[in-house]
Amino acid sequence: MKGRKMIMAIIGVTLVVASLRGCVATSYLIPSSGMENSLYRGERILVNKWSYGLRLPFMKLWGYHRWADTPVGKKDIIVFNNPANLSEPVIDRREVFISRCIGTPGDTLLVDSLFAVTPSVKNTPDQKSLYTYPRFRERQLDSLLSLLSITPNKLLGQDSNQNIRSFSRYEYYLLEQAMNNECWIVPVTKADSTETLKPLVVPGKGKPVRVYPWNRTLLRNTLVLHEKKQAEIKNDTLYIEGKPAQYCRFTKDYYWVGADNSINLSDSRLFGFVPKDHVIGKASLIWFSKEKGTGLFSGYRWERMWREAK
Repeated sequence: MKGRKMIMAIIGVTLVVASLRGCVATSYLIPSSGMENSLYRGERILVNKWSYGLRLPFMKLWGYHRWADTPVGKKDIIVFNNPANLSEPVIDRREVFISRCIGTPGDTLLVDSLFAVTPSVKNTPDQKSLYTYPRFRERQLDSLLSLLSITPNKLLGQDSNQNIRSFSRYEYYLLEQAMNNECWIVPVTKADSTETLKPLVVPGKGKPVRVYPWNRTLLRNTLVLHEKKQAEIKNDTLYIEGKPAQYCRFTKDYYWVGADNSINLSDSRLFGFVPKDHVIGKASLIWFSKEKGTGLFSGYRWERMWREAK
């Protein structure tokens, strides 16, 4: 009798945990440096699955349904399934990504030829950019970084004269102040600073989007992958269901997402728009944070634990 009660208790606890993970919140491990300095690699966060309405689990059985649907907010850190995974047809079985929403349905973003959003639009103090400095200053910089508690920060590249690292605007400000305005760290500028920026419209349900030469491949991919339409480009013209198109209409809401660390390409520059049906929830809370490579009793970032992810 006691054995049966124990088995029933274990089953009950398992069902409760599975229900909470499937319908309330789940834990997610930050796998890379793409969201630094907002979230660090190796941190664990809680993802609120009700932030934008609950996406029902087991999509293979009944498809996509969402209870109490609400829109994703601009600048929210969202967790979503990979929108470019062609090998897995079931959305909720695809690998999970995390990024910041910088474009909501109907927004117009200014982008360059690589679809990088200009800083005036993607305006977060933790967004990282590349900076260069003389190689012989490496030890001096390491001392400054330690003094200012700017960690972790790794060397990203070098040539015979210069080293490259990434800093947020706030980190760069701290370094400038520490050097008494004699700063030898300079931003890495683009080779073509006169490049013309182009307006990128984020598709919304039922809203027309104009087709241009520079966005037609992105629109074609979105139509094929997420709208399940036959679309192709022939003679520099986008054809939808066999007809030339100057405008596209979509049946879903889409989002444009970006990594806070701009040198990380695992965002919409790589996989395009994120459909609403791929969104799992909002990153809500950091519940564990520890520096990589530290021992069992050291390296814990106590000040970051149980704080809001933002």
